[in-house]
Amino acid sequence: MEYDTKTPKSVTSDPTSFAYDSVRNRWPVILTGAIDDVHRTVAQTDDAEKQAEGKKIIEQLGNLKYEVLHDRKLTPIVDDGYPEEIARYNKEIEQLGNPTWLDVPWLFSECYMYRRISTFFSLTKHWQNYDIFSRQKMDTFRTSRSAVVELASRYKEFVTELRSNKDATHNEEAEKLLFTEMFEICLWGNATDLSLLTNLTYEDIQKLQGSQARKAAEKNILINNLPEAYAILKEARDQGRKERRVDFVLDNSGFELYVDLVLAGFLLTSGLATQIILRPKSIPWFVSDVLPGDFPLLLNALSDPKKFFETQSDDEKLQDKTPAPLADKEAEDLLFVFQEWANLHAEGQLIMRPNRYWTAGGSFWRLPAEAPELHEDMKGAELTIFKGDLNYRKLTGDAHWDPTTPWTTALGPMGPGSGVNVLSLRTCKADVVVGLPAGKDEELRATEGGGGDSGARRWAWHGKWAVICLSKGS
Repeated sequence: MEYDTKTPKSVTSDPTSFAYDSVRNRWPVILTGAIDDVHRTVAQTDDAEKQAEGKKIIEQLGNLKYEVLHDRKLTPIVDDGYPEEIARYNKEIEQLGNPTWLDVPWLFSECYMYRRISTFFSLTKHWQNYDIFSRQKMDTFRTSRSAVVELASRYKEFVTELRSNKDATHNEEAEKLLFTEMFEICLWGNATDLSLLTNLTYEDIQKLQGSQARKAAEKNILINNLPEAYAILKEARDQGRKERRVDFVLDNSGFELYVDLVLAGFLLTSGLATQIILRPKSIPWFVSDVLPGDFPLLLNALSDPKKFFETQSDDEKLQDKTPAPLADKEAEDLLFVFQEWANLHAEGQLIMRPNRYWTAGGSFWRLPAEAPELHEDMKGAELTIFKGDLNYRKLTGDAHWDPTTPWTTALGPMGPGSGVNVLSLRTCKADVVVGLPAGKDEELRATEGGGGDSGARRWAWHGKWAVICLSKGS
């Protein structure tokens, strides 16, 4: 806590905050879903010992849900083999004065909840590596089928063109436009219009610039530092640096990880990067965050796309629905994507590098002091892309900054001087927001559902608006 900003943090007792709504309404639903998931797995196993452990986990999850709903105090986390990590969590509970669930800094309590859930599994014999959210992740990926197939087709087109036409990368305007579109697809994930993605023919890309979908999406990006990010990577390539690394501090699995890999493949194929480091979480986290095992699971699904997309999900079995078969071309495109990513991984250009620090309880203001080895490792990247809303909250300390506060100020020790070029891709799903021009927050609050004069920044809660913020670490 000593490294954090002194700006007050978002707390669960503030009735105007998304934190207030989240702890009272969202968390009980998440915990109920976790209980249901373990129930299903217990019912599917014949191992009596595993069943007994599963029933105990269900009881622990139920007790945790009760504590949240009845505003009990946060209790110390039991040591599950990571004493230093646990000690930090428990020390913070003490420093906060042994708070209750409905009056505690939101960021810490949310991290605490998932870290505590992890101990229910890690202290067992049969459930240690169980991911309560895995079903959900893969089901979501399966339901994104049309977007997955469409992107695979586009990916094959531009990779093939980049390889066959080496001069394509010398057309800076075309490359810059494709770079922008790839990043915007990565930003919006499932919400984007995939027709925005095209190949590297400059004329074709230009035609898209007038598209209404693109203009509408760009209007909702309140801050866009992509041109500066492109300049960093292009300069490194122009200078002929042998190793040009881009790191992704990952957010969600499923379709979002797929889109991250599309972007990673573009950066490697265009030569804007020579290596991509993917930084996942180490334990099931915030429902759908990427774990190291999610990467091979995704590749495995793509390696036999017909089997994956044509197999009935549990819900489809209940509804007696049969998925439509994949067309041959769709299956071929997906196999192409699988082979590309499997090769990049095998050649060491696409690497998973987990670190326990990504599931610590505090803001990234603490990272340089608390995880100096990780910080040093991160300095080796030309650009570090922090995906999603949680990473943005951690970067800014989830604090009540004035919205006109410069992004570089809100990053604290991870800002200028950190040695890390930080690029945040974030659709807004929480109160904290910085770097806006004067009057913009008030303008957005005045829009329908934006919060008005209620004191709530509701416009920033639902992912309609986005920011792409860069801070140079030098």
